Amino acid sequence: MLLPSRFARGQQTPVFRSSALPETPLEPVREYPKRSTVSLVHGEDRRKNAYEALMAIDHEIRPLLKRKKYVVIKPNLLTGRVPLAVTHADALRGILDYLAPRSKGPVVIAESSARDTLEGYEVLGYNRLVSEYPSLRLSLVDLNREKRYETIPLIDFDIHVSPVRLAARLFDPDAFIICSAVLKAHNFMVVTLSVKNMVLGAPPHSVEGETPRWNEKRKYHVGVRAAHYNMFLTAQKMLPNWGVALIDGFEGMEGNGPARGTPVPSRIAIASTDFIAADRVGVEAMGVNPDWVGYIRYCWQNGLGQYDLSKIDVIGASLAAVRKPYRLHDDINLELQWMGPMKDLPPNLGFRRQIIPKIFA
Repeated sequence: MLLPSRFARGQQTPVFRSSALPETPLEPVREYPKRSTVSLVHGEDRRKNAYEALMAIDHEIRPLLKRKKYVVIKPNLLTGRVPLAVTHADALRGILDYLAPRSKGPVVIAESSARDTLEGYEVLGYNRLVSEYPSLRLSLVDLNREKRYETIPLIDFDIHVSPVRLAARLFDPDAFIICSAVLKAHNFMVVTLSVKNMVLGAPPHSVEGETPRWNEKRKYHVGVRAAHYNMFLTAQKMLPNWGVALIDGFEGMEGNGPARGTPVPSRIAIASTDFIAADRVGVEAMGVNPDWVGYIRYCWQNGLGQYDLSKIDVIGASLAAVRKPYRLHDDINLELQWMGPMKDLPPNLGFRRQIIPKIFA
């Protein structure tokens, strides 16, 4: 099926007009077999929004939580130097409020920040959460320093196989993983929500003083086409360990995200045990064309979650009431070229007219 193509209200139209964009069919490789539920909360208290979004789907979360030995919360901590770009401590408090009567711990906040993770924890006040929730036996882990890895194959800019190391803790079958994401426009992937937060938090990098310096995150910045596919490959590997997604949109970021954008007071929180469905609702809340976000579409095509809005039950606030068109990155016209044709070589290289006589001579 094809999802409806449209340009969101208030967005700049790409340099290549919509008529120049090819229809990229959403032909599923594996159908997602069920409807998904997404809670959507609108309110003036960030912490309360996060808590209530989780409470609304408690009946789905609790059975999954009981099967695990501990909880890992994966925040979006791009850098502690830009508070708008990262998971706010009050969003984490809302999650911990939910966990407190339901889990004896331990609870681990784990991240692989693009900069210094431990510095980010301190600057953003995450360290204070340890004493605020003693019953949860809370600890903070830097995945860059933990140095335990899983390895999977990606593709590079030349479509060659490129192995990437990913933080092993995010693949621990004993961990119930909560994604604490942020509602943001992005400079490469159109938007960054729960799937992007999980995937790009998994590849670590070297820490200060370590030589030689290395950065596995760079293996995802391999052109706008391969990047979407690499995101899907990684999500596919990580999916069995995902528990629940919580997207904090109390103050989202539009424009030149993920770090240089400007605030949008959306005042919402989104939660679901289906990360693809949570992101679809996030895309709608931002007024973004769902056809544009390639990596989430790929996830749906391969049965990782529900992206068809007609098969998602949104409970709580209505999408129509909270939708605010977000301005996308200044380079959106370049980002969307993933949708266009490859022009490197002719599509039927082996059957071009001039070489057929040589093949059959």
